[in-house]
Amino acid sequence: MTLDGKHVLVMTTNYGTEQDELKKPVEALREAGAQVTVAAQQAEPVETLVSDRKPGEKILPDTTYGEVTAERFDAVVIPGGTVNADNLRLDETACRLVESFAGAGKPVAAICHGPWLLVETGLVKDRELTSYASLRTDVTNGGGKWVDREVVVDSSNGFHLITSRNPGDLEAFSGAIIKALGGTPS
Repeated sequence: MTLDGKHVLVMTTNYGTEQDELKKPVEALREAGAQVTVAAQQAEPVETLVSDRKPGEKILPDTTYGEVTAERFDAVVIPGGTVNADNLRLDETACRLVESFAGAGKPVAAICHGPWLLVETGLVKDRELTSYASLRTDVTNGGGKWVDREVVVDSSNGFHLITSRNPGDLEAFSGAIIKALGGTPS
């Protein structure tokens, strides 16, 4: 099955997003047939990083996440990058938007440091998930159960929560998102 007719939102700040954690899920979802919208804080290029240190590609967002609503989409993806994730969790608009996806029962996917936004919004409480290892204490303190696996899908509490640890898990992460949307991972 393809994801024809499915719409996925990818949320990012304009600086510090891990390049492959933004690019690879977008490519995989589009290849599976989904329409993907990249939304940043501002309508300016997203300056990605590689391993949080080296400049990566600049990626043009389609819109800002202040201009979208969860109703238009079937799932949301939150890439990592330490700077990106730290700024996302401090952004009230980003917090409200990810909460609205969960509240509507739509899949929420986050990789690497992306689960910081989930901790900030309380979406980790009573959930099993993974993240970059340094977030383990944050997840645990937020009431979640942290595990060390390449991808974790927790379907309790009314929505699919899909998490992965790092760029090495991108294939499994993208495949789990595609599967949660009713598609067949390649």
